[in-house]
Amino acid sequence: MEGRVIKTTGSWYAVQTPKGLLKARLRGKFKQEELKLTNPIAVGDYVLLAKEKDQETAVISDILPRENYIIRKSTRKHHFSHILASNIDQAFLMVTVRNPRTSLGFIDRFLVSTESFRIPASILVNKVETLSKEKDLEYKELIREIYEPLGYPVLELSALSDPNLTERFIPLLKEKTTLIAGHSGVGKSTLLNRLVPAASQVTQEVSKFSSKGVHTTTFAEMFPLGKEEGYLIDTPGIKEFGILDIGEQELSHYFVEMRAYLGQCKYNNCTHVNEPGCKVIEQLEAGYIHPYRYESYLKILDEEDSHR
Repeated sequence: MEGRVIKTTGSWYAVQTPKGLLKARLRGKFKQEELKLTNPIAVGDYVLLAKEKDQETAVISDILPRENYIIRKSTRKHHFSHILASNIDQAFLMVTVRNPRTSLGFIDRFLVSTESFRIPASILVNKVETLSKEKDLEYKELIREIYEPLGYPVLELSALSDPNLTERFIPLLKEKTTLIAGHSGVGKSTLLNRLVPAASQVTQEVSKFSSKGVHTTTFAEMFPLGKEEGYLIDTPGIKEFGILDIGEQELSHYFVEMRAYLGQCKYNNCTHVNEPGCKVIEQLEAGYIHPYRYESYLKILDEEDSHR
């Protein structure tokens, strides 16, 4: 029978099937096409499985083709990658201005990953009620100034105390599978608890000693929205978002402001770094491409070059 993976715990998977929720495992080694993955099966995957004889458990025999996925380089295994989730309709990147601070580079890396599969992405700026210093308010506005003109909605919220949170967000989630990602401590599980009270996720306060998030979500998990017929996928906190091997000719395709000018450079193999007659650099100098975004582009390009 067919089912959808709603939770992974390393060696076991919770799979939603027409016959209810089943605990399933893989039999033997599972081969992936060309990808070296730390998780052969991800939350959101559709799989084929069969119940084990005289057992309440099942065995997964195959994974159905993925429509899309969000992937990042593994922080533990060199040359390996980790799929955050698959078959999703939209992604919410939750960020905070302080405690912990989310860098623009982290945001850009996440958006490159969503753009590679044309997954619509929004930026949620959480804990806005804690912002009072001028530099923090300026950074919050900088995020809006950079990303809204590019087509990424920037939504400000207080997951902890906003009385209208459910009314604001449930319409955005209806009949969709939505991924929530971000650093540890930005409030992903708090938002989940407000939107899906049955999830009962454990949340912890940010460590006052390190000003960094404490991991409360160990494995990715997908939660049904009930009568709204949608799903929310909560993911473990991400410290760094490493981009999976993207060629220097390909990277600019995933920066939406550069995509409009591709094919207009003097050279077909232009990397938009220092080539003469580069349309992207021309638009950067004219103010149509934000310098912070271009800086992120150069850093990712440099990292990809160093890994070749």
